Amino acid sequence: MALKLYGAPMSTCTTRVTISLYEKDLDFELIPVDLFAGEHKKPPFLSKNPFGLIPVLEDGDDLTLFESRAITAYVAEKFKETGTDLIRHKDIKEAAIVKVWIEVESQQYQPAISPIVYQYFVAPIQGKSPDQAIVDANVEKLGKVLDIYEAKLSESKYLAGDFYSLADLHHLPYTYYFMKTPCASLVNERPHVKAWWDDISSRPAFKKVAEGMIFGDK
Repeated sequence: MALKLYGAPMSTCTTRVTISLYEKDLDFELIPVDLFAGEHKKPPFLSKNPFGLIPVLEDGDDLTLFESRAITAYVAEKFKETGTDLIRHKDIKEAAIVKVWIEVESQQYQPAISPIVYQYFVAPIQGKSPDQAIVDANVEKLGKVLDIYEAKLSESKYLAGDFYSLADLHHLPYTYYFMKTPCASLVNERPHVKAWWDDISSRPAFKKVAEGMIFGDK
């Protein structure tokens, strides 16, 4: 049975998974979840994820997963012999470094970048103007994180070494939207971060997913 992914094409968490599926050259069915109609908060979807959040991956009749990073880890492990090796499964030390930077993205990078993206993309849909105080506070936080990235990427092409992995992939969705905001200079003014971003965002798997990453008229 083909993999089934429940989510939305513009969702950062959904796209995190779809990118990994494309990197693995896998066939899957994307089943749209209508967030604006509250479909993710209704019993049929809640039976798949009781927290009412997308995405959800079904692999056959006996496995249902939620939480995008857990899903990408599963995809990378189950299909480790096909497509791009996203977890460095043949080298335990490289794999450990990949996991470190996966955690950095989750604990340091996303908490700083996501409020900025929210203010510029989600707030307008809700009829609000971006809250500049929130933007400014998180620009400062993100700048400090990116200073560390700049130093790391001056030593290796990608975050975990000279190889592309989940550590890099997990950054793609939020950074894609961020680069469409007035704050994009935070990336552009750091040459190693900019080179890294240009590299990972030009991969065919991401370019395919980015076609559906549309918020309103942005």
